[in-house]
Amino acid sequence: MNAIDTTTAAAPQTISLIGAQQNDLLRALSREDLTALFGDLDLVTLPAGKHLFDYGDNVEFTYFPTNAIVSLQYVMEDGATTEIAVVGREGVVGVALYPTERASYSAVVQTAGYGYRLRTSVLREVFYTGGPLAQQLMRYTSAMFAQLAQSVAGSRHTSIEQKLCRWLLERLDRSMGNELKVTQEMIANMLGVRRESITGAAGKLAEEGLIAYRRGCVTVLNRDGMERRAGSCYQARVSNAAPVAQQRYAA
Repeated sequence: MNAIDTTTAAAPQTISLIGAQQNDLLRALSREDLTALFGDLDLVTLPAGKHLFDYGDNVEFTYFPTNAIVSLQYVMEDGATTEIAVVGREGVVGVALYPTERASYSAVVQTAGYGYRLRTSVLREVFYTGGPLAQQLMRYTSAMFAQLAQSVAGSRHTSIEQKLCRWLLERLDRSMGNELKVTQEMIANMLGVRRESITGAAGKLAEEGLIAYRRGCVTVLNRDGMERRAGSCYQARVSNAAPVAQQRYAA
């Protein structure tokens, strides 16, 4: 059984194929290529609220989440925070390909879980030698840029209800069930809107039978209805992510 690293300095660990393949990018690698990384991969706990790095930091580690969900956030000069993307088991956090590169956003664990981490210095070596992992990273980065562009467009042309549906669906896509541990205040901060707006939007969705809400927990009752309510913006994000997801079984 894999040892769990709960300290800053990782203890020696035994990494298994089954464990590492819980992350889609690692699962897309061949057995041989994935095994070659075992000496440099660490299995780590990712508690909710943990900052993997902040804006301006030197990014020391790259993270491949398994069941954790990480929020990528941009912090304004006045301290206000807006979420720009979310990453779960389908992706990677902290790809810094140049030694002098600094983080252009903050990465904060939103849903606790586990992930595998790799020193960015090792990632650079692997990337510049080419091969399957480099290809997966480029494919994922391309899909992420497309989703960011769609998110910017959607933020200007969608209602609060649509934004809320999309936000919840993005986390549902990365969760094992239909229950999400979130608060209205958290959602409001991430979407950059007033809490009262989220309260009103959540109330409408509950009246329509799409969600059930109790303090600190949202349960999605009607996934299809939520997707229809979210509109084309969410569908486009799913479509952009498809090329990456289809590579899961390439190995």
